[in-house]
Amino acid sequence: MASTEVDQYQGVDPAEVPSAAWGWSRINIPTWHALGVFIIIFLLAMLRGNHVGHVEDNYLVGFAVLALAILVRDWWGRRRGWLK
Repeated sequence: MASTEVDQYQGVDPAEVPSAAWGWSRINIPTWHALGVFIIIFLLAMLRGNHVGHVEDNYLVGFAVLALAILVRDWWGRRRGWLK
């Protein structure tokens, strides 16, 4: 006899990813945003160092700005409903 319970679709097929039944395959967006903030802070913290030239500084600031742009785009897009 068929069950009357409704199966929730989590976006991942349990046949392809066995751990999906435990909920491990869901992407946790706030964790990724926190990791992005940590990466930006880490890149900017590396500006303080024992290097003489400023080429490294330019790359560190450039990658931090790129990471910030990606983070803001993702946050804004999810807030406006453009991204899911």
